[in-house]
Amino acid sequence: MKIYDYSFLENGMLPAGLVNLVSNIVKLQTKEKELKENYPDVFTKLQSIAKVQSVKGSNEIEGIITSEERINEIVNQNSAPLNHTEAEIAGYRDALSLIHDQYDRLDFVENDILRLHEIMFQYIDEGGGIYKTRDNIIREIRADGTRYVRFMPVPASETKHAMEQLVLAYIDARDNYGINKLLLIPCVILDFLCIHPFSDGNGRMSRLLSLMLLYQNGFDSGRYISFEEQINKTKYEYYQSLKDSSDNWHENKNSYFPFILHFVMTLLFCYKELDKRFAVVNEKKVTKQTRVRATVLNSLLPISKNEIKYILPDISMKTIDIVITEMIKEQQIEKIGGSKHTKYIKKKF
Repeated sequence: MKIYDYSFLENGMLPAGLVNLVSNIVKLQTKEKELKENYPDVFTKLQSIAKVQSVKGSNEIEGIITSEERINEIVNQNSAPLNHTEAEIAGYRDALSLIHDQYDRLDFVENDILRLHEIMFQYIDEGGGIYKTRDNIIREIRADGTRYVRFMPVPASETKHAMEQLVLAYIDARDNYGINKLLLIPCVILDFLCIHPFSDGNGRMSRLLSLMLLYQNGFDSGRYISFEEQINKTKYEYYQSLKDSSDNWHENKNSYFPFILHFVMTLLFCYKELDKRFAVVNEKKVTKQTRVRATVLNSLLPISKNEIKYILPDISMKTIDIVITEMIKEQQIEKIGGSKHTKYIKKKF
């Protein structure tokens, strides 16, 4: 029988490297609060960019994909969804908006979790807002094309009880001043994914719940730098950490630390990117060409022209094209991929 117990987070045996990562996040969190007070307009612009990327990234992880143009139209509510894929995207948009606007009125309780799921599936008739009625499995495909069961979640008949226990365990740990809340969140999210309470949408729900819990505990960089998009960019590492932490989960012998580490690293990346991106967006006296150059050179991951456009919405694609061409000629950056998947990264010397 699975026991939901997070007391190991208070025993003082946390890895030193993990403690240092949390310390760095707290420092950047403090800096973000100061900047937000002084430059609210900049953060409003960043939030509108991040929202599009969040909707795109979280759905893309699950293979729910449409064009950049349609993503923008749906997120900005300039168009109604035209098909099943777009209906799923619109549902995630609405659930994300609820978290952005009312995270302080929500809680990690069954009613709110079911409500978020219902909102996410409101445009399609596929069991939104109810737990799974049939057992589900988590499959993977090997390199040779054969399928296998990577993980067997909690049976449907035990799901409601498991969710009740998870909620109570979180509340107990949340009220324990000896437990670091930032480290608690990924533990709860891992257990949620291992329960896999819904027939569909568990991955997207886990990311929505991650944001809700992060915001409630004062870590809101995901509003301005898409947390979901960063997971999408490190999808292999994300799934590997999930696998490593779910091994022997049913026997209460799993280690939460691989998933905790990836979660915390993703959040730290968001704060670091916010720190860099704020400097670029807020710099009004620098030329548009310089801002494009800074955006590319400061990006830790390869970045596309469309992503540059999201970051710098006041700069035309023509200007971005010109600057990218110049930077390649100057051997400052190199091109990765091709066609629609082309991205650019600072050249290593």
